[in-house]
Amino acid sequence: MKHLLRIVIIAVLLVTVGCKSAKTLTNTDANLKLNTKQLIKENTRQAAAFKTLSSKVKAVYSEGDNSKSVAINLRMEKDKAIWLNGPFSAARLLITPDNVGFYNKLDNTFFEGDYKLLSDFLGTELDFNKVQNLLLGEALFNLKDAKYVSSIYDEAYLVQPEQQKALFELFYIINPTYFKIMSQQLSQPKEERILQIDYLKYQDVAGQIIPEQIKINAVEARSETIIELEFKSVSLNENLNFPFKIPSGFNPIKLK
Repeated sequence: MKHLLRIVIIAVLLVTVGCKSAKTLTNTDANLKLNTKQLIKENTRQAAAFKTLSSKVKAVYSEGDNSKSVAINLRMEKDKAIWLNGPFSAARLLITPDNVGFYNKLDNTFFEGDYKLLSDFLGTELDFNKVQNLLLGEALFNLKDAKYVSSIYDEAYLVQPEQQKALFELFYIINPTYFKIMSQQLSQPKEERILQIDYLKYQDVAGQIIPEQIKINAVEARSETIIELEFKSVSLNENLNFPFKIPSGFNPIKLK
């Protein structure tokens, strides 16, 4: 299970949008005078709008003293599918709103199921929209679904629920120039769990503001996993297909 978990985490957390003419955004003309309602409105306006994307993604996965770098081909149809193909097509993953599917030709194994695996790891119930929002630099939990308060923190906006939930605490840091999330953190003190997603760089792609570099840090007790993502050779709104068929004879991975 641990082997599968590593693969799924790496694969699922690999989404962004771009194009060859993308321009890295810089922090200029900061506006720190917005109230919470205005801030959430500006953040909502910056949600990425596209139909499909494809990209070559460099991912660096680190756990303890072990580190691995892998290049992955990504295809995505917004709100419908996230497709990832490993080197030499040795491993492939397809995520839809209803299903998580994966197979590995190196050991002839496969997995098909729902989001329970990811939900258990992150400590909160996930669905396709939450995963997609997280990957695109959007709030994991919709900012319009609850009451939030904001304050100024380190020349940016700190946003948090007016009343934090008993089981976990949620924080967002929002850029004061283009109003995208710079960092979001979900912590469960009793479970000694912290999930932090930092959006180190954003890019302007055909008028869309989307992540360019992402760093994910997942901590549970004394265990820490870090995933760093870099997106290259990205294209937007092309006609794409999402081939996924588990080869015959493969053995299912049984999760406990």
